[in-house]
Amino acid sequence: MTSTTEQFADVSATTLLRFATAGSVDDGKSTLVGRLLHDSKSVLTDQLEAVEAVSQARGQDTPDLALLTDGLRAEREQGITIDVAYRYFATARRRFILADTPGHVQYTRNMVTGASTADLAVVLVDARNGVIEQTRRHAAVAALLRVPHVVLAVNKMDLVGYEESVFAKIAEEFTAYASDLGVPEITAIPISALAGDNVVEPSANMDWYGGPTVLEHLETVPVSHDLTACPARFPVQYVIRPQTAEHPDYRGYAGQIASGVLRVGEAVTVLPSGRTSVIEGIDALGESVDIAWAPQSVTVRLRDDIDISRGDLIAPSASAPATTQDVEATVCHVADQPLAVGARVLIKHTTRTVKAIVKEIPSRLTLDDLSQHPNPGQLVANDIGRVVVRTAEPLALDTYAASRRTGSFLLIDPADGTTLAAGMVGESFASTAETTIQADEEGWDF
Repeated sequence: MTSTTEQFADVSATTLLRFATAGSVDDGKSTLVGRLLHDSKSVLTDQLEAVEAVSQARGQDTPDLALLTDGLRAEREQGITIDVAYRYFATARRRFILADTPGHVQYTRNMVTGASTADLAVVLVDARNGVIEQTRRHAAVAALLRVPHVVLAVNKMDLVGYEESVFAKIAEEFTAYASDLGVPEITAIPISALAGDNVVEPSANMDWYGGPTVLEHLETVPVSHDLTACPARFPVQYVIRPQTAEHPDYRGYAGQIASGVLRVGEAVTVLPSGRTSVIEGIDALGESVDIAWAPQSVTVRLRDDIDISRGDLIAPSASAPATTQDVEATVCHVADQPLAVGARVLIKHTTRTVKAIVKEIPSRLTLDDLSQHPNPGQLVANDIGRVVVRTAEPLALDTYAASRRTGSFLLIDPADGTTLAAGMVGESFASTAETTIQADEEGWDF
């Protein structure tokens, strides 16, 4: 009989790496991305010819590889809604999805989008400038989003004479800072994206460096997507009731398994109601199966007729999460309008959206020295801080450390639907499942 480990071997062993790039303006991020695409032979002939033509028209002797990405960057600056540009390329060893995030300080919030699903973040630093506030901000976001691997790419080494001491000083400062933030693995690589040093090919100008090139590290860094090792979580997206002559009594709950494994015959709990049942059947791609795992999209059928709707969460009874109305979390504020104590918001968690009030903002992170500024009263764009949010209905939350998917949420402006903040549930929060909601006429006092 095939073991569970063998059954899911193809799920946990992957050749795909999702990574994000981040760097301040003029640190050479566009050139690095262009160099990676060009030297890994991931650029189409017509794209390269267009870059060469524009470069020649500007009087440049060599192609300006930054032009491979500058088009979308210019679109962002013109106000077009393209927050993160994605690039897809592959080598013989691995496939890649690259999230190219903007470099301007006012777009730091967009790194949250690019890094939220990343396995690795490449943070660029100009060797002439060293670690600056934007560098620290990018490191903080990577740590906040629990990106497991961070690459410090010290760029423009050619402009500092390829001096080892310059690289060593920057690497030491950044590594100490990122380690204090809790980044688990940091790899520092000296590069010149313009000249191609240590991007794809090893540099002859830095024989003192014996580590991997950027591409070599991307190809070999260990990555695990084994969502089946986590407790099962199934957010309901849609209730299916065809009510046809062929299926008069069919009732199924459709959605994507966020984590873990679901099995026919398993006892489950529906949250937030707390009602229990047993999985009677699982339908995947039009066929009945005995077992399903993340991130498959399936329809689950239960033995008992329970009132279930979009936003409910189905989880094994033995490992069901607690429910709470008091959510304590770290958030990255992404909107231009401030987030203040007392603000009425919507909180979107998986497929569930409920009303909420910001009860407290205990602290705001000061990036210079990682100190906490107590009780700031509000958070403005790009701020990272702790919040306590009171929800109108209980939510079934995991910690972000346990699950990126079910430990994260969005705060939304109920007036116009603007996303205000991206939140990561902290390691602890109060369970208030027994609390009775006392609502005012508008349903906001709870």
